[in-house]
Amino acid sequence: MSLSKFVIFIFIFASSYLSFSQDIELFQQFNGRYDYTAIGNTLNLIENEALITCDILTSSSADLSLNANQNIVAAYLYWAGSGPGDLDVEINGIPVSADRSFNTTYNAKVFFSAFADITTIVQNQGSITYTISELDLTEIIGAYCSNGTNFGGWAITVIYEDSSLPLNQLNVYDGLQSVPITISITLDNLNVLDSEGAKIGFIAWEGDSALAINEQLTINGNLIGNPPLNPTNNAFNGTNSFTGASNLYNMDIDVYDIQDNINIGDSSATIELTSGQDFVMINNIITVLNSQLPDATITLNDYDLYCGERNIDIEYTVFNTNSTDPLPANTSIAFYADGVLIGQANTQNELQINDFEIGTTSLIIPENISDSFTLSLTVDDDGTGNGSVTETNELNNSYEIQLDLLIISPLVILPNSISCDEGFNSALFNLVEILNSNNINTTTTTSFFTSLSDLELNTNKILIPDNYTNTSSPQTIYVRVENSTCYDIYAFDILVENCPPHIPQGFSPNGDNTNDWFNIQGFYNIFEKHELKIFNRYGTLIFEGNNDTPWFGLINRGLNNHGKIVPVGTYFYVINFNDSNYEPTAGWVYVNY
Repeated sequence: MSLSKFVIFIFIFASSYLSFSQDIELFQQFNGRYDYTAIGNTLNLIENEALITCDILTSSSADLSLNANQNIVAAYLYWAGSGPGDLDVEINGIPVSADRSFNTTYNAKVFFSAFADITTIVQNQGSITYTISELDLTEIIGAYCSNGTNFGGWAITVIYEDSSLPLNQLNVYDGLQSVPITISITLDNLNVLDSEGAKIGFIAWEGDSALAINEQLTINGNLIGNPPLNPTNNAFNGTNSFTGASNLYNMDIDVYDIQDNINIGDSSATIELTSGQDFVMINNIITVLNSQLPDATITLNDYDLYCGERNIDIEYTVFNTNSTDPLPANTSIAFYADGVLIGQANTQNELQINDFEIGTTSLIIPENISDSFTLSLTVDDDGTGNGSVTETNELNNSYEIQLDLLIISPLVILPNSISCDEGFNSALFNLVEILNSNNINTTTTTSFFTSLSDLELNTNKILIPDNYTNTSSPQTIYVRVENSTCYDIYAFDILVENCPPHIPQGFSPNGDNTNDWFNIQGFYNIFEKHELKIFNRYGTLIFEGNNDTPWFGLINRGLNNHGKIVPVGTYFYVINFNDSNYEPTAGWVYVNY
């Protein structure tokens, strides 16, 4: 890192990094035939001692050597040092920036560590020499010389798969916690089935081999060590247990056999470090424990909601990945809506390691559950929150998603639409135009129906809505307008009314098929109960007609001339509409040939 960037770092982090440590917590878990190794190196030229040289390197190297059958699945780079932090380095010339960083303070001085996932780099380069460079603490290190806390270094943890290994659970924990005087770290998410071969490893910073005052490392109250490399009274003394190196000044890569310090059935372990003088920071802890357990997880693949209904069809997948044993058949599954049990199922088959099974079910959301709710799918759950399968991870059995039922908007009643009777109480209606006139958007899919049930089933649509003849009057038309989630419903009545007829003032009943009868337009088959009377100029009734008997100029009343056509002349009519909306009307019509 350049001097200018480092000065900026000091300015930015001087206040923000003056905080307490970050607790060691589970970062990643691997279940299978896994183990790990670690390499690293210091930047210190000698073990730091107060008022002695504060020179420090900006790069150092270490060799990674793996067997051909050890396949790399993860590689994590940790680096640390005095000061607020250099978070950009290079590995074999490849720039690497910190994915996460940690910090702590001691005697009012700031210390940092950083983490980067370099799995792809290590998988591509394999077993070679790794050089970490551009880790530049030179401008800040002098301020740490006076109390002997000037240090810098790096470590790479490499997790690999090997078919010859037993089935293990490998947990990676990290953070940054420090002593003196004492720290206690609880490691959760353990599943100890067999303690044989159990081990625990540490990446630690700033330990001094020359300081061993009350320095002890215990697990579950038991003192652990690895003498002569790591004496029980000086655990953090600049060594690498994997290589046997003892010149990692002010850093440690240590691993311990703990099969006598952990018991079958344990789900956690307590690590305690005490130091009377030496300042030590724990950055990374890895446990490797024999474990043969399934790991049931579940996810929602797809779901179908239905307009106006409270049922939901779902498709889900149960997995047994990150496991070391098959998941039994008939493993229970529970489904919850806002925490209320709404359905249950079981797996059908035994799921081998890394296998999965797809299932489907239909659920009904109770009326007392909100229309917007959280759907939870939980595998290894008997419906009471209890499971029957011991798993590598008991905290990943559930999947949640927020869902909203498809609610149909309330029925909207539109104004009636009235048209003139065109015969037998019927008329033509343009239903689309009626909807548009009410400012209803019909650019989306719009369908017309004669019953609400047909609308809900989306069946028996009116095929030609812009030229529709009513079947009764009034007749209710229902409209379904699709929207982004469901549909809107509208309804209006179409009515037929008798409009005033057009009465002609003449006709010529001469048999030429043109204007041969007293054709009152908008009258016949409309005013179906009407009565028509025709009088001559003397006031004599010569014709009586009705809807079935129009006047063709013939005489059907009086003493004489029945069936004869009337002579040319003016005749008078009286029409009784027999319609409460119309008074009887009278007028004249001229007959000519």
